[in-house]
Amino acid sequence: MREHEIGSDGLGRREVMRMLTASGMAAAGSGWLAGPALAQAPKRGGTIRAAGYSSSTADTVDPAKQTLSTDYVRCNMFYNTLTALDGNLAPQPELAASIESDRATVWTIKLRKGVTFHDGKALTAADVVYSLSRHNDPKVGSIAKPLAAQMVEIKATAPDEVQITLSSPNADFPVVLGTFHFHIIKEGTTDFTTAIGTGPYKCKEFTPGVRTIGVRNANYWKPGKPYLDEIEFFGIPDETARVNALLAGDIHIAGGITPRSTRLIKAQPGLAVFETPAGVYTDLITRLDAPVSGNLDFALAMKYLQDREQMRDAIWQGFAVIGNDHPITPSNRFYNKDIPQRAFDPDRAKFHFQKSGIGATAIPIVVSPAAAGSAEMAVMLQEAGGKIGLNLEVRRVPADGYWANHWLKSAVGYGNINPRPSVDILMSLFFKSDAPWNESAWKDPKFDQLLLAARGEIDFARRKQMYGDMQLMIRDQSGIGIPLFNSYLDGHVTGLKGLAPIPVGGMMGFNFAENVWLDA
Repeated sequence: MREHEIGSDGLGRREVMRMLTASGMAAAGSGWLAGPALAQAPKRGGTIRAAGYSSSTADTVDPAKQTLSTDYVRCNMFYNTLTALDGNLAPQPELAASIESDRATVWTIKLRKGVTFHDGKALTAADVVYSLSRHNDPKVGSIAKPLAAQMVEIKATAPDEVQITLSSPNADFPVVLGTFHFHIIKEGTTDFTTAIGTGPYKCKEFTPGVRTIGVRNANYWKPGKPYLDEIEFFGIPDETARVNALLAGDIHIAGGITPRSTRLIKAQPGLAVFETPAGVYTDLITRLDAPVSGNLDFALAMKYLQDREQMRDAIWQGFAVIGNDHPITPSNRFYNKDIPQRAFDPDRAKFHFQKSGIGATAIPIVVSPAAAGSAEMAVMLQEAGGKIGLNLEVRRVPADGYWANHWLKSAVGYGNINPRPSVDILMSLFFKSDAPWNESAWKDPKFDQLLLAARGEIDFARRKQMYGDMQLMIRDQSGIGIPLFNSYLDGHVTGLKGLAPIPVGGMMGFNFAENVWLDA
């Protein structure tokens, strides 16, 4: 029984419309990014130099080993995935021409025709089977093995068709296939000193920790793309050096700019800042299993003491979106807009604080540069808390060792969470009772059951309702306070066009190379 399908043969197909209503997934072939970013006709030609914000001698072009943002940019230059995530994190067809499922458990993928690797070899089902199967091989050491483990059988059912059987239903499996690690490589590839993929650029040079050069793939399967002739990409970990390179005209785009650098960039003619509102958040953690502060009333008091507007304007200089103490952003297709916004309310904070019974007991709140903005946020809480009798002591610790020694261990502190491609992945990692990173030690069997049920629900409206209910539970019952979602910021020359926000990361979801052009 076919219940779940995406296709690329045109928006009028009955199956595509069924998919749209069943799962919220839109399908528009290779042109899904059309809109304001592409309103101006792209120009062909030119070379750019681009700087990311990480660099290592362990840099890789092996999709299974990607760990740094520069790895994601590099692999997106050379490879494609079966699906790609759009600005709402909905999966769109990429190398997959269509995807069908039987009860969200058995997935059948038909491949796009006419796709070739950089060496001229045609893409076949064998390449997809090899690419996906290697993640479950312990010898590979894939970063994505926890995600790949659900694929209990991967087989070619025709030269251009792959069937994947999951261990249990997962309606968002097309989202999983669109994550970076599931780039498709040639069958049998074991040498990753270079990259041979189906992507927009061919690998001219790859020197780990130094630079990568890609040249335009003239036989790319997306008509007209890419627009640039060549990209030189490298990492500059120090932000000051990265911004200075942009100001000096040495690079065309600099990823990972902090708010404090934006005025400097905007003040120089010919430069601009590109903002990507995303699911990055620095969250206030109140451990519910802590002996003194571990009660829900104390957690609620802390949440009501968060002056979100002041934090946004003073700490992030406006480059943030107001949060509501749950991890789903307003741009996400599963966001529950009907939950009332929690406001800064000292009176309600005082009510819950007095109910907690903590009294004048001093409560340490651990902060670190490792959790962006945590020190400034904690000072604001300390000042607000003092007015209601809450005695918070801001305890500053270095970034080095913070995640090992303080995160998940401090009774009150902060985390710093990057976007995840799906609600299921995000909630499974951070809010499920047995989650490895259950930051506030919140345990609710009803939440766990709802999460499992939503994972297998193929009706989009019902799944959205389930995720909406879970957002409310996290907001009101967990020990996590999420005041803001921070934006990714990139500095660039104004002549670099085509950037559009993809909220899995900065630099257009680390996929700017395929989409930008020079208008100069």
